[in-house]
Formats: sequence, structure tokens, C-alpha cells
Amino acid sequence: MEMENKNHPLLKVTNLKQWFDTEKKDGNGKKLFVKAVDGVSFEVMFGETLGVVGESGCGKSTLGRTVLRLIEPTEGEIIYRDKNLSQLSKAEMRDIRKELQIMFQDPYASLNPRMTVGDIIAEPMDIQKTGDKKYRTKRTLELMELCGLDPSYIRRYPHEFSGGQRQRIGIARAMALNPKLIVADEPVSALDVSIQSQVLNLMMDLQEEFGLSLIFISHDLSVVNHIADKVLVMYLGKTMEYANKEEIFERPIHPYTRALLQAIPSLDSEPDSKKQLLQGDIPSPINPPTGCVFHTRCPYCDELCTTKEPEYREIAPNHMISCHYGEKFI
Repeated sequence: MEMENKNHPLLKVTNLKQWFDTEKKDGNGKKLFVKAVDGVSFEVMFGETLGVVGESGCGKSTLGRTVLRLIEPTEGEIIYRDKNLSQLSKAEMRDIRKELQIMFQDPYASLNPRMTVGDIIAEPMDIQKTGDKKYRTKRTLELMELCGLDPSYIRRYPHEFSGGQRQRIGIARAMALNPKLIVADEPVSALDVSIQSQVLNLMMDLQEEFGLSLIFISHDLSVVNHIADKVLVMYLGKTMEYANKEEIFERPIHPYTRALLQAIPSLDSEPDSKKQLLQGDIPSPINPPTGCVFHTRCPYCDELCTTKEPEYREIAPNHMISCHYGEKFI
């Protein structure tokens, strides 16, 4: 494995925005945008896993796709190994894509039903013209074995595999070009719990063996607690809290993070009357609330929260939040 400066971020994202034009206007004639990602910043170190959490519709998946430039960013910087991905040409991006891969949520929908497993895994090598046919076949067989698939299944089709096996195919495909960074977009949410643990352990084994960095997107906090080193909490396209995993799970500060953790199912026979579970639905990203975007559901909201957007700031060493009153929750 190539040695890197472990104290230098592999990926640094600053003020990333992904706004989609709705082609509509408000009553004042102002264009309306879906602000799917709205000013998100974070870092991923070498060999590190960043967990991205939040409710459905908060912009997690859009963030992952924008970081890889599968969707062109509206604004912001994506610095990967000292290169600003947002400024690279398509030809330059094609060169660097072998180091940046993605795993999708639905392992069946992301696999071409007309291609054999061998062709699916070898496709990235075909596109990048890596080696000759003999090398690609050999590499495909190695990847299948590495990911817990029987190499004799190389000529089978996706419908002949279980959900867990299909996700292993997706992992093998993502590993084909020896990537440095993988965006895993809810990779285990469609799997049975027993299969989830197998796939998670496989990902962690591969990460340790090959020095991979991961952006692990999930709405399941227990899964994130198992795999992540740092956690980014998103709400309505914005960062609510960002810190090391231990800080997030043991000393959460933002009211939204605290509510998410309190919503984790418990085996306690008696319900905790002190829990403050979230009420209502997430607002529309087309017309987000003024001030703090979370104020419509926050139990601690006051007039300042409704009128002024909170600063994204460091409230403790390496612990960032977006809240006017974060100090009162420490």
C-alpha cells in the first residue's frame, strides 16, 4: 500500500452546496431551488470512516454523489489529495475516478441484469483499460474470493444471488481499481440484520487490509456507531453537528443529534419519560425555515432561532455545531 501523510486529509470538503433549479418562482419573482446540500464542510483522513446520518430527505445521498462529482456541485471546494475536484476537466476526472468509488443502497437495482457477475465486476477495469482480458479475468476471480463469493459463480446473473451476495458483488466491483475512497450509500439498509453484520465486517476487513477511507451514509445510528470514526449529522441540507464518534454518541450537544439518539429503539421494559422525541415532519428544502432550519421542531426554540441562522462553529476541540445555545447542552 502506498504510504501517505496520515496527518493530512485525504479529502477536504468546504462549504459544499448542491442546489437544484425547480424552474419555479415565488410570489416575488425569485427563483426557487431545492437546497439539497447547503454549505457542508468536513474532512476524511487516510484509513478513516466518516458516518453521515440524518432523516430521509436531509441530503445525505446527494452529498455523497456530489463529492464524487457524479452531480456537479453548485458551489464549494472538494479537495482530494491536494486536487480541487470541482475544477478538474472530464478527462482529468476520468483519470482520478479509479481512486473514488461508490456502493449503492439497492444491490439489485445497481447491477445490470443482462450482465454476468464476472462482467459486472470487470466493467470498471474495462472502462479504465486496466490490463488485458486475462488479467481482468484473474483479478475478477480474486475479487470474488476476497468478498466471500464462490469464483465458480462468475458466469451467473444477478437474479441468481441473494441480497447479501449482490451487495458483495457491489463491493467487489467498487474494489476492482484499488480505490482510496469509497462512498457507501446506505449499503446495508436493504439487507436482513444477520446479513448486515456480515457485510459490515467485510467492509471493515477490506478497509484495514487496503487502507481504505469510507464515507458511510446511513440513517441507522447503531450501524454508524459500529463502523464510523467521525460522524456528520445533517438536517435539511445543513450540518447540525460534526465530531468524533465517541463525542457524538456519549456527549451529543445539538438538540437534533440528541433527539436522533433518543429515538434509537431500546430493550428497556419501561419507556423513558424524559425522552424528547421529534415531532412533525422535515420541512421542504424548496422553502426552508428562516433562521435555524431546525427551529420548527426544536423544543428549545426562541425568537433568535426563528430569525438568525446559527454560526457553524467549534464548541469544543474538534467538535462543530450549528446552534445558538450549544453551551447549555454541554
